[in-house]
Amino acid sequence: METLSRSQIAAFEAVLNRVPADDRARIHALKAAAATAAEASAPHWDFDQPGHRAEEALAEAFGPALTDDHRRALIAVWALEMSARVPAADLPSAVLELYPEWIQRLADFLTAAADPYGRDYWAKDVRISLVLSVPGARTQMIDLSSPMGPGQVLRHAREGWGWSVIPAYAAAQAWKPWLEVHTESRELSDFNEAGWDRAWATAAEICKRRPEMAGMLGSSWFYDPPLEQISPRLAYLRVNPLKNGAFLLHQGPGEIHTQRAATSSPTRAALIEKGEYTARSWIVAWPRAALIRWADARKAQQGMAEAA
Repeated sequence: METLSRSQIAAFEAVLNRVPADDRARIHALKAAAATAAEASAPHWDFDQPGHRAEEALAEAFGPALTDDHRRALIAVWALEMSARVPAADLPSAVLELYPEWIQRLADFLTAAADPYGRDYWAKDVRISLVLSVPGARTQMIDLSSPMGPGQVLRHAREGWGWSVIPAYAAAQAWKPWLEVHTESRELSDFNEAGWDRAWATAAEICKRRPEMAGMLGSSWFYDPPLEQISPRLAYLRVNPLKNGAFLLHQGPGEIHTQRAATSSPTRAALIEKGEYTARSWIVAWPRAALIRWADARKAQQGMAEAA
């Protein structure tokens, strides 16, 4: 499969050429060290770490003259190198078949040159262009390494959310690295049950290639159990993994969770305003053996449906 089309190469080169020749030379000079620093920070629990390392490299090179054009140019340079990075990552076909659309969206976004370059978009584009996160479905991206330390499990139990997570954590060998799923808010067409099933199934295929992975996890307010009554249309996000071998870890409330829970639903916003609902973030962790078992059963069921 051709990772980059000619039109995509041309688009990324045009983005790079928006900055002066001297600035392009500085970006080429810093790109390798910035990529190494970003890659080293990728397994950190903080999704934004690679973006911070890339920002630091640009700030050192350009100081107060740093603009969003420089940021887009660095992403474009890294995107042009994806033809080497993607094959080197040894990814399953479930991921590779998604790349053409994801790369095109990246090219379109950089070409549009919207200012300011949103911090969430920057963090995601750094990770995607360096293949630290990969496509999982049209809307979901998957980090290739994320930790889940025992401290989170012990805190969950001590705070009264249940002790059953301790044996679940041990059985999953959850001290190993995990895949982690994130939502790409620039393309929400797959934010539905089928899209999420595809993302989980993609993760299972990655786990088959990477035996060192413990499974895949997600961290969000939309795994909050009360949403089964408040927003039943979102229940599948938590219920489907739990029915098939996943377990939950409580993380807690926070301003960002309140903001996100209220933004997309007047019902939730009203309940939050009245003090009748507190949005809480949870981790849903789907251990590799159970995840692969579910994905294989799903694939067999789809095969029978197509044959019928």
